Amino acid sequence: MKMTKDLVQKSKLLSLVLRHRPELIGLKPDAQGWVEVDQLLKSLESFGKPMSKAELEQVVATNDKQRFAFSKDKTAIRANQGHSINIDLDYPVSQPPQVLYHGTAQQFLASILKNGIQKKSRHHVHLSAETEIAKIVGSRYGKPVLLKIQSGLMHEAGIKFYKSENEVWLTDFVDPQFISINKQME
Repeated sequence: MKMTKDLVQKSKLLSLVLRHRPELIGLKPDAQGWVEVDQLLKSLESFGKPMSKAELEQVVATNDKQRFAFSKDKTAIRANQGHSINIDLDYPVSQPPQVLYHGTAQQFLASILKNGIQKKSRHHVHLSAETEIAKIVGSRYGKPVLLKIQSGLMHEAGIKFYKSENEVWLTDFVDPQFISINKQME
């Protein structure tokens, strides 16, 4: 099911308040980034951006990147990754596949090949097991480049990986020695 324009806007607002600026609408996530659903809906209404519980459930279910997750009992919600606020997602350390992918724009390639992939203001570097997802991410800021990451070798070297609920692989840094340009994109 594709998101309507209205739901896309609501999803963007949720990304903003659950990943970056919860204080904008008076929210205070817990240490793992969870906020109570009822409080989120009340805060959105007070902010002048009302959302029904059904709309919230639809945003979570239809978001193409599966950015959000409900708690098991659906009383709390959080973003799966991509936070710039200080939280601990509490994902267990996981063994990655031998190869993962990172999409970037051509304009960032020289810096990445020299300095590696850095998390910058986010909690982690995001990697994908799927080339198509990485290509989409890479196309956000210009001509996309698909990078092949030797995640198996990184793991053997003691570098930790985590897997988010929406299948995004997370790590703190990718050293240039583990990065190559995927020739399929050229």
